[in-house]
Amino acid sequence: MKAKIHPNYKHDVTVTCACGNTFLTGSTMDKITVDICSLCHPFYTGEMKFVDTQGRVEKFQAKMAQTKGQKYVSKKKRKQAELSENQEDLSPKSLKEMIQQQRKSSKKSVSSSQ
Repeated sequence: MKAKIHPNYKHDVTVTCACGNTFLTGSTMDKITVDICSLCHPFYTGEMKFVDTQGRVEKFQAKMAQTKGQKYVSKKKRKQAELSENQEDLSPKSLKEMIQQQRKSSKKSVSSSQ
Protein backbone atom coordinates (compact mmCIF):
# COMPACT_ATOMS: atom_id res chain seq x y z
CA MET A 1 0.00 0.00 0.00
CA LYS A 2 1.12 3.53 -0.71
CA ALA A 3 1.67 5.84 2.22
CA LYS A 4 0.03 9.27 2.59
CA ILE A 5 -2.53 8.88 -0.22
CA HIS A 6 -5.64 8.56 1.93
CA PRO A 7 -7.63 11.66 2.91
CA ASN A 8 -7.71 12.81 6.52
CA TYR A 9 -10.91 11.42 8.08
CA LYS A 10 -12.51 13.53 10.82
CA HIS A 11 -14.87 11.91 13.32
CA ASP A 12 -16.66 15.06 14.54
CA VAL A 13 -17.97 16.99 11.54
CA THR A 14 -21.00 19.25 11.99
CA VAL A 15 -23.80 18.87 9.44
CA THR A 16 -26.09 21.92 9.23
CA CYS A 17 -29.48 21.75 7.52
CA ALA A 18 -31.39 24.66 5.97
CA CYS A 19 -34.13 24.11 8.56
CA GLY A 20 -31.66 24.83 11.37
CA ASN A 21 -31.03 21.26 12.54
CA THR A 22 -27.41 20.30 13.29
CA PHE A 23 -25.82 16.95 14.05
CA LEU A 24 -22.39 15.31 14.08
CA THR A 25 -21.04 12.71 11.69
CA GLY A 26 -17.74 11.53 10.25
CA SER A 27 -16.34 12.83 6.96
CA THR A 28 -13.24 14.06 5.18
CA MET A 29 -14.76 17.57 4.95
CA ASP A 30 -14.62 20.13 7.76
CA LYS A 31 -18.22 21.33 7.61
CA ILE A 32 -21.26 20.09 5.66
CA THR A 33 -24.40 22.07 4.78
CA VAL A 34 -27.49 20.37 3.35
CA ASP A 35 -30.87 21.59 2.07
CA ILE A 36 -32.94 18.85 3.70
CA CYS A 37 -32.52 16.42 6.59
CA SER A 38 -34.56 13.77 8.40
CA LEU A 39 -36.33 16.41 10.54
CA CYS A 40 -37.70 18.32 7.55
CA HIS A 41 -37.93 15.63 4.81
CA PRO A 42 -41.57 14.88 3.79
CA PHE A 43 -40.99 11.12 4.00
CA TYR A 44 -40.15 11.34 7.69
CA THR A 45 -42.50 14.17 8.67
CA GLY A 46 -45.55 12.99 6.72
CA GLU A 47 -46.21 16.52 5.43
CA MET A 48 -46.56 17.41 1.77
CA LYS A 49 -43.99 20.15 1.24
CA PHE A 50 -42.06 21.46 -1.75
CA VAL A 51 -38.36 22.02 -1.21
CA ASP A 52 -37.33 24.70 -3.66
CA THR A 53 -34.22 26.81 -3.52
CA GLN A 54 -34.45 28.61 -6.87
CA GLY A 55 -38.18 29.24 -7.44
CA ARG A 56 -38.64 26.33 -9.85
CA VAL A 57 -41.80 25.04 -8.21
CA GLU A 58 -43.57 28.41 -8.51
CA LYS A 59 -42.43 28.69 -12.11
CA PHE A 60 -43.86 25.23 -12.90
CA GLN A 61 -47.12 25.94 -11.09
CA ALA A 62 -47.51 29.20 -13.04
CA LYS A 63 -47.05 27.30 -16.32
CA MET A 64 -49.63 24.73 -15.27
CA ALA A 65 -52.15 27.43 -14.32
CA GLN A 66 -51.59 29.17 -17.64
CA THR A 67 -52.31 26.04 -19.69
CA LYS A 68 -55.25 24.90 -17.57
CA GLY A 69 -58.38 24.76 -19.70
CA GLN A 70 -56.50 24.57 -22.99
CA LYS A 71 -56.76 21.45 -25.07
CA TYR A 72 -53.73 19.87 -26.67
CA VAL A 73 -53.58 20.22 -30.44
CA SER A 74 -50.92 18.26 -32.26
CA LYS A 75 -48.33 20.06 -34.35
CA LYS A 76 -49.69 18.49 -37.52
CA LYS A 77 -53.21 19.81 -36.93
CA ARG A 78 -51.91 23.26 -35.92
CA LYS A 79 -49.87 23.47 -39.12
CA GLN A 80 -52.83 22.39 -41.24
CA ALA A 81 -55.05 25.00 -39.61
CA GLU A 82 -52.47 27.74 -40.23
CA LEU A 83 -52.07 26.72 -43.86
CA SER A 84 -55.81 26.67 -44.46
CA GLU A 85 -56.17 30.14 -42.87
CA ASN A 86 -53.38 31.51 -45.05
CA GLN A 87 -54.89 30.00 -48.20
CA GLU A 88 -58.31 31.41 -47.38
CA ASP A 89 -56.85 34.89 -46.93
CA LEU A 90 -54.88 34.80 -50.18
CA SER A 91 -57.43 33.26 -52.53
CA PRO A 92 -60.66 35.14 -53.43
CA LYS A 93 -63.85 33.38 -52.46
CA SER A 94 -66.19 34.47 -55.24
CA LEU A 95 -66.31 36.16 -58.64
CA LYS A 96 -67.51 39.36 -57.00
CA GLU A 97 -64.47 39.45 -54.72
CA MET A 98 -62.17 38.77 -57.67
CA ILE A 99 -63.64 41.72 -59.58
CA GLN A 100 -63.34 44.01 -56.54
CA GLN A 101 -59.75 42.95 -56.05
CA GLN A 102 -59.01 43.61 -59.73
CA ARG A 103 -60.58 47.08 -59.54
CA LYS A 104 -58.55 47.95 -56.43
CA SER A 105 -55.31 46.92 -58.08
CA SER A 106 -56.14 48.81 -61.29
CA LYS A 107 -56.99 51.98 -59.29
CA LYS A 108 -53.66 51.74 -57.48
CA SER A 109 -51.74 51.36 -60.73
CA VAL A 110 -53.58 54.28 -62.37
CA SER A 111 -53.06 56.57 -59.36
CA SER A 112 -49.39 55.66 -59.10
CA SER A 113 -48.75 56.32 -62.80
CA GLN A 114 -50.25 59.84 -62.66
